[in-house]
Amino acid sequence: MIRVIQLGYFITFEGVEGSGKSTQIRLLAERLAAHGFSTTLTREPGGCPIADKIRAILLNAENSDMSPMTELMLYSAARAQHVSDVIVPALNSGNIVLCDRFCDATVAYQSFGRGIDRGVIDILNSHACQGVAPDLTILIDCDPSVGLSRARMRIEASSGPREERFELENLEFHHRVSKGYQQLATEQSHRFIVIEGDDKIEEISTLIAVQVLARIPEDLCVIC
Repeated sequence: MIRVIQLGYFITFEGVEGSGKSTQIRLLAERLAAHGFSTTLTREPGGCPIADKIRAILLNAENSDMSPMTELMLYSAARAQHVSDVIVPALNSGNIVLCDRFCDATVAYQSFGRGIDRGVIDILNSHACQGVAPDLTILIDCDPSVGLSRARMRIEASSGPREERFELENLEFHHRVSKGYQQLATEQSHRFIVIEGDDKIEEISTLIAVQVLARIPEDLCVIC
């Protein structure tokens, strides 16, 4: 078992497909760096070579017949590697770690979305996270139909791999995921900041930055 000496601060971003979280997490990383903080920007699934290979399997639309339990196990395996290789070393170095999706996504997608028992997911998350938990989670709240439209436009415009297995799920699935996120934010309101995703990108970015900077511990290490 790896040893967590969490000197840094762990922030995760969550939201349905096309919510804008990936854009906002990048903008926050830029703002934090401008304030002198050492940051590590990463994502799930993926974030390190082994987890990126699992990501390619999970998001490939050709794997549409993947069973929900297989999907869950693959996410857990990718997370365990990512935590060991990237997140824990960065936190132990005193960095602010910004992660595009983490364990809340598994609850929202695989429990609320797929219907897997929440207890099973909580156990697997506990093992995969290895004692690491977000200090703060930014939930970009977005109407699933609007988000899906944005996500599909992004995929069509991209020249990279067509990571669209979830974008091809029906709208009802994405509504269940959205309700799952909303329930998590209610259950753990001390950790979640819910941001409306309908405003302009810069307005959302400024709102997030103000709230995050107010939460970061004063004694957190900054770049000298």
